[in-house]
Amino acid sequence: MNIIESLHWRYATKKFDTKQIVSQEKIDTLTEAFNLTATSYGLQPLKLVVIKNKDLQKELTSHSWNQQQVADASHVLVFCIEKTIGEQYISKYFDTVKEIRDTPEEILKPFKEQLVDSFTYKSPEEISNWAAKQAYLALGNILTVCAIEKIDSCPMEGFIPEKYDELLNLNDLGLTSVLVLPIGYRAEDDMFSELKKVRRPITDTIITI
Repeated sequence: MNIIESLHWRYATKKFDTKQIVSQEKIDTLTEAFNLTATSYGLQPLKLVVIKNKDLQKELTSHSWNQQQVADASHVLVFCIEKTIGEQYISKYFDTVKEIRDTPEEILKPFKEQLVDSFTYKSPEEISNWAAKQAYLALGNILTVCAIEKIDSCPMEGFIPEKYDELLNLNDLGLTSVLVLPIGYRAEDDMFSELKKVRRPITDTIITI
């Protein structure tokens, strides 16, 4: 399938086939795609938790408004953001830039200082909201890759982040959960899988100037 056909095929899966498992090769593709996602300033204030423990998935279902997809999916991807993004985090990013690109310090220093200064004046809420937007960018990217790879998925905001953070020990890692994405393969008796996609006419959503 081409990209447009793949996006027509994609839908928010309502029922997963519990017997079908996404291969490690495809999981590797998704994690690499996650790592390649565009983020503001290139700072990547994100981490992805890949869950394949069925007992844990069942436990998380009760904290996901009992959405059965969490329990039945092959894997559950949890998009997380860093709780603390300050001078130390930004400096580490620029150290990585210098290491990979061999960029001279005198070229990096002005941009680094500008970013550090900018984040110093942001409130924790502003930084958290900024980081969460990067998680949504990553989710969109992964949804498209899933469609191309013929992996079914169901993006979710309907869960209790505090409970996820507790069960996954995210607080100890300086992270908090933002989005959940069960992935796998649609069940044959998922009555919603054959329904036509409902979208506004493209003439209503595209403005050409």
